[in-house]
Amino acid sequence: MLETRSRGAVWVLQLIATVIIIPFLFPLVVMVQGSFGGRGWGNYEAVLAIPDLWRYFLNSTIIALAVIAIVFVCTLLAAFAFSKLRVPAKELFFWLLLLGLTLPEIVLITPLFATAAATGLYDTLWAVIIPTAALQIPFTVLIVRSFFDGIPNELFEAARVDGASTVRMFWSIVLPLSRPIAATVVILTLITSWNAYLLPLVFLQSADNQTVTLLSQFFVGQFVNDQTKILAGSVIIALPEILAYVLLQRYFEKGLTAGAVK
Repeated sequence: MLETRSRGAVWVLQLIATVIIIPFLFPLVVMVQGSFGGRGWGNYEAVLAIPDLWRYFLNSTIIALAVIAIVFVCTLLAAFAFSKLRVPAKELFFWLLLLGLTLPEIVLITPLFATAAATGLYDTLWAVIIPTAALQIPFTVLIVRSFFDGIPNELFEAARVDGASTVRMFWSIVLPLSRPIAATVVILTLITSWNAYLLPLVFLQSADNQTVTLLSQFFVGQFVNDQTKILAGSVIIALPEILAYVLLQRYFEKGLTAGAVK
């Protein structure tokens, strides 16, 4: 990590960080500003007046929580095995797993649609949960393995000398030390699952299974295209993600940096 005690260097680094963040902050400012265009707060009132809005938030919440649970469990177990266990040909399996990062979501729509229809999962939340989790796992395993590589092997060797099993080492050593990277996995997975648009659009047809990312359909049609209400809906949809980041910010930042420093 970069560390400096010079006041001038601190100001220079602060200036650089500010300049870097402006391009990412500008779209958010435009989104919030645009959401007040026309009717002002009336745009938010129109979004909140959408019938069954609470059901859409509930569906998105169920999808997000299910994806987070699946990704969290699979990622920690897989990363622990790839990093600390003696598994034959584990590097080969690791690189085969990383091949999942090369597959864009749109390419998998046809086989996923056929699979969902054949298994009876079409128009159910599971048709979104399972593919979303599967597409997220390769990336999360990559960053969590780097974090686990930074845990001293001497801890596990000492645990083996004391007679601890693999399960006990995972439970007593890995999990307590994984809070920073766990928060990172939770936030990254929440962003992906909460903002999922293509999979819900294709696989969720009934009104009872719609998610919040599909709210734009209420303001876009053949004779209407109310962008101000769409922006207001985007601001409302983003609030849970912002809240989650604020609550887990300390652990999230540690998780992103810990794996890069040995």
